[in-house]
Amino acid sequence: MRIGELAAAVGVTTRTVRHYHHQGLLPEPERRANGYREYTLRHAVVLARIRRLTELGLGLAEVRDVLAEDAGKDLAEVLTELDEDLARQEAGIRERRQRLRTLLETEGAVTAEGPVSPQLAALFRDMGQVSDSPMAVKDREMLALIETTAGAEGRDQLVGAFEKAFTRPGAKEQVLAAYALLDDLADADPADPRVDDAARALVDCLSPDLLPEKLDVDPDSSFLRAFYADFAPAQAAAIRRTLHLLIETEGDGP
Repeated sequence: MRIGELAAAVGVTTRTVRHYHHQGLLPEPERRANGYREYTLRHAVVLARIRRLTELGLGLAEVRDVLAEDAGKDLAEVLTELDEDLARQEAGIRERRQRLRTLLETEGAVTAEGPVSPQLAALFRDMGQVSDSPMAVKDREMLALIETTAGAEGRDQLVGAFEKAFTRPGAKEQVLAAYALLDDLADADPADPRVDDAARALVDCLSPDLLPEKLDVDPDSSFLRAFYADFAPAQAAAIRRTLHLLIETEGDGP
């Protein structure tokens, strides 16, 4: 048989046959006097076995182990391991589908910031009154970032603290005013006196639960530098001033 005839007989492409040659799975046939390869029935048998094994999900390295005469594992052992691996993948897919169903069934969970947890989606709904504020958009982006990167305990603590901050009496109006002050600083000079007003408004908005036990602001932190760079200069100055005020407040504590 020629390579095209072999490939057609087994139901694969000639490119696949050549790839199996290159990977050492299918022996190279002898060439006839005219230079053409002459495939035998034995090649078809091996090729068909390779196809069956790959269709079961075995990788080519595993197929090589099965085909090798000195294989350390027999076919039953390889297939058992494959079955266990598929079971893990199946469980993972079920878990992911459940998370997707929860997101699709939770109002507001699929946001411009990307899919977020139901808890964070509820917080974003509470922030809805200030959804037109560019600073509010940045806040939601930061919360989504924290939810993605923080550990479960830290994430729940932070989101829970923001929930408390938004649900206490008068909090939404207070936050709305602080966002407005920060939005007005978009084109301002960092020396603008409104910078201090915005910082103090932010401090008034922050629940004590939002602060770690020890607030440490490292001026050399690459994350903080990237964080400040995402804001206009006067806005960054207001946020920096906010952190300094919080440190001073912490120092005045018991």
